[in-house]
Amino acid sequence: MKQQYDQDYSAWIAETVALLREGRWQELDLPHLIAEVEDLGKSERRAINSQLTRLLLHLLKWQYQPQHRSDSGLDAITDARTQIELTIADSPSLRDYPASQLAISYERARRQAAAQTGLPLSTFPETCPYPLFDPELAPRNGHLAQNTRRGAFARAIAVKLKLRYSGSALADL
Repeated sequence: MKQQYDQDYSAWIAETVALLREGRWQELDLPHLIAEVEDLGKSERRAINSQLTRLLLHLLKWQYQPQHRSDSGLDAITDARTQIELTIADSPSLRDYPASQLAISYERARRQAAAQTGLPLSTFPETCPYPLFDPELAPRNGHLAQNTRRGAFARAIAVKLKLRYSGSALADL
């Protein structure tokens, strides 16, 4: 079965699923199965990081290049939020993960925004000015609502995420 993993991944998955369903534990390719399960968690975290960076990039471009605003930019903001929310809905244990990655993702988005817009990096704030998943942050009438309470920013993010993802809510993003 180990050779099958290297030669035909799809066939390896089908065989592994069959062995698991049949309870044939001794025949499983455990090293590869363990690696695949570990990669699933990494994949979800990478997806959140990627979408968070995308969200922040488009928020920066929306705010700092008003002359280039478009429906596609707004769609990118909405879609990135939705993708993060769907990933967390599938894996609620990741609900605090976006907040823990905000600074790293923002720095990536900031560098990308500078490269994509041609604006100097110093144009963009060094720390993230956007409250994570704040419905008031959605662009409305061409403007972003501004968060003026930066002091409790990290705590506010954690509270918002816990409130947002407890229960069935997939609201207002």
